[in-house]
Amino acid sequence: MAPRVRIVPVCLDDEAEYLDAVRRSVTLHRPWVSPSPHPEPFRARVQRMHGPVNHSFLVRRLDTGALAGDIEITNIVRGLFQSGYVGYFAFAGHERQGFMREGLRLAIRQAFGPLKLHRLEANIQPGNVASIALVKACGFTREGYSPRYLKIRGRWRDHERWAILAR
Repeated sequence: MAPRVRIVPVCLDDEAEYLDAVRRSVTLHRPWVSPSPHPEPFRARVQRMHGPVNHSFLVRRLDTGALAGDIEITNIVRGLFQSGYVGYFAFAGHERQGFMREGLRLAIRQAFGPLKLHRLEANIQPGNVASIALVKACGFTREGYSPRYLKIRGRWRDHERWAILAR
């Protein structure tokens, strides 16, 4: 099957399009994530997401160039660990079409190729069936369960830990 997406580093030029996509996706993202629809947090995010410990990629459709999603590889630890965390979300109108699966596979290649990581971990709320299906489709395996792991929308939420290792 021919590629349908590419991933590109997020940059300040993406601001208007990104914030519009976030605003259109509030219902889709609830209750799992809540990216800010405001310029200042976006600009701060761009600044902190260009290495060496954080990288952010936009998933863009090849046919239209539209933003299909967002993927971050964060909190990279070097030394003996060579690991990072991956987070992601689709934008409304592009969900459940395989764009994020293709984008996440490209981000995994980036992590295990140019970034030279050994491990990626995704922490997912147990009720987020679509996200769990995505990581399974990309080769992640469930490693455990973390009660009250992350504070999301003002509450500590349980998460399943999923990981993939470089081959």
